[in-house]
Amino acid sequence: MSRRKTERLLNLVVCLLATRRYLTAEQIRRAVPGYPDAGEAFKRMFERDKEELRELGVPLEVGSDLLGGGGEEIGYRIPPQAYELPDIHLTPDETAVLGLAARVWQRASMAEAASGALLKLRAAGVETDAAPAVGIEPRVNTHEPSFAALWEAVRDGRPVAFDYQGIGRTSVARRHLEPWGVVSRRGRWYAVGFDRDRAEQRVFRLSRIVGEVVPDGPAGSVTVPDGVDVRRIAFDWGDPVSEPRPATVRLRRGAAQGPRRWARDVRPVDGEAGEAGEAGEAGEAGEADGWDEATLTFRDVDRFAPYLARFADDVVVLDPPDLREAVIQHLKSVLAGAGGHPAEEGEAR
Repeated sequence: MSRRKTERLLNLVVCLLATRRYLTAEQIRRAVPGYPDAGEAFKRMFERDKEELRELGVPLEVGSDLLGGGGEEIGYRIPPQAYELPDIHLTPDETAVLGLAARVWQRASMAEAASGALLKLRAAGVETDAAPAVGIEPRVNTHEPSFAALWEAVRDGRPVAFDYQGIGRTSVARRHLEPWGVVSRRGRWYAVGFDRDRAEQRVFRLSRIVGEVVPDGPAGSVTVPDGVDVRRIAFDWGDPVSEPRPATVRLRRGAAQGPRRWARDVRPVDGEAGEAGEAGEAGEAGEADGWDEATLTFRDVDRFAPYLARFADDVVVLDPPDLREAVIQHLKSVLAGAGGHPAEEGEAR
């Protein structure tokens, strides 16, 4: 439904709810914005709108009032008592669950919708406890930029396309997905659906989506197969990022004490610490500085890269390439946020 039609139908409902008498078609045409001038165009549009309201369950009542001169003419109105929702009665447990759900989404992109739902319940006379619970309270964090677009795509049944950087890869690939659901697993968000490129069911981690998620087909064209459990698919998915991976780094002597505490195979390196600037080096590191080469173990590039970036020019990542690139990009974003100018690829920093 277009925005213009939605606004016209909403204005029509408000108009027919606000009146105590039946309004004729001509009165409605003059009172409701969006209708054309009198004629066949208006009649056809008004007939479609009436049918639309009835399909939506709006109780449109047809009748007549005695008009001036004693004549009668067909009119329309919506009885408020028939339109209003009945009293809402929730058990204490049901109310508690709604309040908890709203608090879970408090810091997420769904916070506005959750707060609006609680507000409507209170307006209907249902008491909801929005006060924080004592002790540890769950929170759903959806800071992933692609979450909102994917959630809307699942809701609308619309295919999407996005650039995706797979595990261990430094480049991105265009992917086309028919999304079935978006779920959280171990603090991370995943999109589950049918991968058109591989013609099979796949799981995509939202943190590895690069850039925007864009529509790739009409709404309603995605059909979720019967019996599909997207949560089970995501939980059973063999995410290789959970397996430990080695990283080779260089640590400036006398610095980077955090990584040093759990590094292994620490050994001195003579001369320069490789090509400068690839992973946080402020400039070329000469012999006067002194460097050690070490092996670190990590599981998650997206969490490990920001940690290493905190040590700035005291840590240089040599391998693997995806971790090295992630540290570079993190430092570039920090520099840009501080008002600086990110270095070009390969330029010493």
